[in-house]
Amino acid sequence: MLVNAKEMLDKARAGKYAVGQFNINNLEWTKAVLLTAQELNSPVILGVSEGAGKYMTGFETVAAMVAAMDKSLGITVPVALHLDHGTYEGCYKCIKAGFTSIMFDGSHFPIEENVAKTTELVNVAHGMGMSIEAEVGAIGGEEDGVIGKGECADPAECEMIAKLGVDFLAAGIGNIHGVYPDNWEGLSFETLDAINKKLTGSIGEVPLVLHGGTGIPDDQIKKAISLGVAKINVNTECQLVFADATRSYIEAGKDKQGKGFDPRKLLAPGFEAIKAKVKEKMELFGSVGKA
Repeated sequence: MLVNAKEMLDKARAGKYAVGQFNINNLEWTKAVLLTAQELNSPVILGVSEGAGKYMTGFETVAAMVAAMDKSLGITVPVALHLDHGTYEGCYKCIKAGFTSIMFDGSHFPIEENVAKTTELVNVAHGMGMSIEAEVGAIGGEEDGVIGKGECADPAECEMIAKLGVDFLAAGIGNIHGVYPDNWEGLSFETLDAINKKLTGSIGEVPLVLHGGTGIPDDQIKKAISLGVAKINVNTECQLVFADATRSYIEAGKDKQGKGFDPRKLLAPGFEAIKAKVKEKMELFGSVGKA
């Protein structure tokens, strides 16, 4: 059931759990995430980066595939199709393509420009019945060629953006994209606590988003949820288990047994690995049975 992400994340924040955003890269990824969400009766967010959208021949193709698959598989749990780290132009493409949710990442702009563009996109998205995520601070690492240094967000700027009416907010708290290095210092809970306190009260309780969910220790995930995080993004971890399962299948020579080279057989181990990883994360985030 395709919906925007506002209601599911408001419920998650109030219930002290988080909804997973699992980025999709092709049919196998999408099918694996949708089936697992349905089996676990969990709400879910399908994330699409601009690079992945381009790889899948465009946002219109992605939206059509997700809508058709949602219907054909009989998915009844809430599913949001969400643009991840969208540019200003990318947001408009996804609005036109039929996404149900967008993220505008204006974190690299001066705060005044971030405010201006976010304000415009909030009005447009809400007019179309879509939810919208914004970002303050920087997520470390590289995502689609955009490199962030991992600067922690300014709580005052977070409040400024939240007051524009965004439905959920990503704030840099020392998190990074990709695999975390051995010398990573962990999440800045002091920053997260300060942001959470700013985003309660007069503007309501705005759900917070934790990007770079791959590799963060479970205890830090749970503490982040207790401090207002209601959406956690996972991408790299699914890619890693898919690659490992596919590699094992080929190294075992199974692709040369019978018709083991058939893509439906070749990609099956990776598909099952993604399902297992998504299940693991949904259980950790506490979203199982919350659809």
